[in-house]
Parts: sequence; structure tokens; C-alpha cells
Amino acid sequence: MDAKSVRWGVLATGGIAAAFTADLVDMPDAEVVAVASRREDSARAFADRFGVPRAYGDWESLARDEDVDVVYVATPHSAHRAAAGLCLGAGRNVLCEKAFTLNSREAGELVGLARERGSFLMEAMWMYCNPLVRRLKALVDDGAIGEVRTVQADFGLEGPFPAAHRLRDPAQGGGALLDLGVYPVSFAHLLLGEPSEVTARAVLSDEGVDLQTGALLSWESGALGLVHCSITGGTSVGASVTGSRGRIDIPDGFFHPERFVLHRDGRDPQEFLADPADGPRSSLRHEAAEVMRALRAGETESPLVPLDGTLAVMRTLDAVRERIGVRYPGEAA
Repeated sequence: MDAKSVRWGVLATGGIAAAFTADLVDMPDAEVVAVASRREDSARAFADRFGVPRAYGDWESLARDEDVDVVYVATPHSAHRAAAGLCLGAGRNVLCEKAFTLNSREAGELVGLARERGSFLMEAMWMYCNPLVRRLKALVDDGAIGEVRTVQADFGLEGPFPAAHRLRDPAQGGGALLDLGVYPVSFAHLLLGEPSEVTARAVLSDEGVDLQTGALLSWESGALGLVHCSITGGTSVGASVTGSRGRIDIPDGFFHPERFVLHRDGRDPQEFLADPADGPRSSLRHEAAEVMRALRAGETESPLVPLDGTLAVMRTLDAVRERIGVRYPGEAA
């Protein structure tokens, strides 16, 4: 790695890998030098699409490629432990998609391995790197709405998804919670940290994954978090943060918002808009930029997406799954 370009490897060739790579190739300080898939034809097609010079038909070759500064792991989350662990074990730095792993035990293993090797590791929680979300957090931290009392957030997709879909497959960590619920849970963590108590209910599929889950998170301060996720009905994907002296509303797309509105007692509402210079709301470049900034600074984790925070989110997701009775194949009873 030099001061001008960070060399990326991409592990997996699905939709999120394509979206991330499309952003990377437009960044002047990033270079995608290799891609890997379990099928060489898939890797080659991806490489041809994005002009990537090396395509591997196995993960190990990418992990061993010393010309790669950092690997973006974009497999389904059921494979994150294996894929990210392989890369970390080979000395690569890693950006790993969310949900980070299936459970907090796997997450702890990856974090432990990264810290043991002195390698960079970050969860691809792009919401935390979004400039407008960072502005919202700064306002809350500065006391703009007083002491936070309630956080509400939801993420639902219309569906229906057939039984063969990965979102219905327990072996792939299916269900609404890890795919969608990780966003509202992470949003609550961003503003309040790890809750002291978790209550949850869900509607489960015949396969045993959650189709719809609602959770009540509680903090010792008295704050409450109301979070919801679903793969049976589309929602506004909105969020709201209520404090002792005001409220912030994100009417839609809370994890990559175009705007939010600050309501403060005794004042007119104030609207905050995304800066067009930051790119489209779907852009993943902000998390890529944070990874590259950290690597150039010699940091092994990001202050925007700290590993201890990722572990805390995984513990909360574990607690929700325990309450609703969802267990994935291979997990201890």
C-alpha cells in the first residue's frame, strides 16, 4: 500500500459485492486487484465486468495474495466466520459485511484473531460512516434534544420470499433479524450503546427463521428502544429519536437518509439535508474511505465502527434470537 492507492480484493461476486466494487472503481485512491469466488467462471465474469486483473476460483488464493492490502468479504453472513478468518489468518486486513457473523461467539473469534495478528478488521456497517448519520449522532451527543428517552427504527421488505430463498434458509442464517434487523439494532446502539435488557417476539416460518420480529431494548438510564424488522411487509424504513428537550425524525431510509428533521422545544423545525457532493444515498464509498484512511494511519480498527461495538451488537442479536427461539444449524443448544 502506498499513499496514493489501496489495493482491494473482493471475496464473493453477488449483488453487494458488485455495488461495493462499482463504488471502489470510481475512487481515485482505490484499486481492485483481485476477486475470488468458489466458482472460477463466476470470478472471471466479475473480473471482466469491473476490469479486475486477477480472478480466483477459490478463497485461499485471494487470502494468500500479498498484493492485496485489504479484502472485502461479501458472502452471506453464514460464511463470514470462515471467509474473514481465512483472510485474517493469512495476514490480510478485512472489511466484513454485516451481520458480522451468525453469533457473538463467531464475532469474538474474528476479533480475537485480528487483534492477535495486528490486522485491521471492520464490520461493513456503512450507516455509521454516512455523513448525515454522523451529523445526527453529533447533534444527539451534543445534547441537541436533551437526554435520549426513546429510539424507534424499523426495516421491512414486502416479500413474499419463497422457501428456497436465502432469507428463508436457516443454513444461511436466514430470517429478517440478521439481514434487516441488524440496522435498527445498530442504530439504537449508535445512540445509546448496549442495552441492559432485551425483550422480543417474532413470527417464525415453517423453516424456523423469523419472518417478523419486534424487540424492546432497555437501558439503565430509563431509555427504551423499539425496533422492528420484517420480510413480510414493506415499511417506511424510518426512525425517530426522542429526547427530554426535542426529537429527531428520519422519515425514510434511516440508515442512508436524504434528510432528517430536528424538532426542539420552543423552536421551528430544522431540516438537515444530505450534501449532493457526498454522492447518491446508496453509495458505499464512505465506508471504503474510512477503511483506507485507517489503513494509511496504521490503525487496526475504525473509531467509527469499533470492534467492541460490533461485538455488543452481536450480543444483542443473540439475545433477541434467544427470546424468539431461533437457532441456526450447528449452534449449541
